[in-house]
Amino acid sequence: MRRVIFEPEHEQFRSHVRRFFEKEVAPHGERWRQQGFVDREIYRKAGDQGLLLTWADEKYGGAGVADFRFSQIIIEENISHGEIGFYINLHSNLVAPYIDALGTDEQKMRWLPDCVRGDKILAVAMTEPMAGSDLAGMKTRAEDRGSYWLLNGSKTYISNGQIADLIVVAARTDPSSRHGIGLFVVEAGMEGFARGKRLKKMGLSAQDTSELFFSDVQVPKANLLGTPTEGFRYLTRFLASERLVAAVGSMAAAQTAFDITLDFVKERRAFGKPIGAFQNTRFVLADLRAQLDAVQSFIDQCVLLHNANELMGDDAAKCKLLASELEGKVVDACVQLHGGAGYMEEYRISRLFTDARVTRIFAGTSEIMKEIIGRGLGLDERKLG
Repeated sequence: MRRVIFEPEHEQFRSHVRRFFEKEVAPHGERWRQQGFVDREIYRKAGDQGLLLTWADEKYGGAGVADFRFSQIIIEENISHGEIGFYINLHSNLVAPYIDALGTDEQKMRWLPDCVRGDKILAVAMTEPMAGSDLAGMKTRAEDRGSYWLLNGSKTYISNGQIADLIVVAARTDPSSRHGIGLFVVEAGMEGFARGKRLKKMGLSAQDTSELFFSDVQVPKANLLGTPTEGFRYLTRFLASERLVAAVGSMAAAQTAFDITLDFVKERRAFGKPIGAFQNTRFVLADLRAQLDAVQSFIDQCVLLHNANELMGDDAAKCKLLASELEGKVVDACVQLHGGAGYMEEYRISRLFTDARVTRIFAGTSEIMKEIIGRGLGLDERKLG
């Protein structure tokens, strides 16, 4: 189905972006998956092409384009024609906005130009070994020592943890409050900051995920983002956009799985005819095609709402829930249609299957998304008694 939210300039941009990912990213995917992380140079190449922080003000080196559709195109094309383990979306659309929205003029001038160029790579550290995504149960703490903050604790499952230069770390600043959290920018090389082992995962092999450790790290006062006790509110403030980014990625992966499977069933033969000639194949793909078009339309509508600063938290939760659940359904069905080949890692559908499993977990599990949507309906046990 033709998507109606894009203008001619978006389609021109998509062609430019696709060429970049096909030429500079896709050929390195296998090597990156083997080594467990992408080359730092790819961030610089993306920066040279103006693909990082496209929304950033021109004074920081960005294009100053606030239209999220350009970011949407970059995410879609990276997944479809690049390498999903290149976490350009985390760098540009999840972490950098914290610095832009919460940072002082001095902080933004100090960090954003390097992020736009790809000279500095970003990560965010919230999850902890014993607390998971429960921010209220956070143990990492930062103590005000007058001229600096003393940071102690550990984080786990941190994307870009091995290669990041700037890490936005959430830490408890007020022991008397479950929500008294601050956000601190820890820079690579700070004394007391250490990276643990690169964690082995089910999928996303080219995307490095790590443990991080902070032992008496002296974080300068100039590296605090916003107010030291408002971190919990800051983190929840960005959740809607984070979930929209996740939905866009899930949808792109699902579309890609469908496309390669459609090509596969036209060529692969069984009992003397193409697999696609069997009624079951037609029915399975027809059902998936209808669902893909419906969910894509909803996500595109939410992108427009996001552009207008009107995207509500429950709508973002719907996006994330529908897209990630559909992604799981699509990749599973497409592996089945590939038969034995679908279980072989050399076939892309196998990697799409394992890569997809985490999307129903990160940025809020499907169960949490349902809770948010249900509360938006007024079905909150605290209010219903």
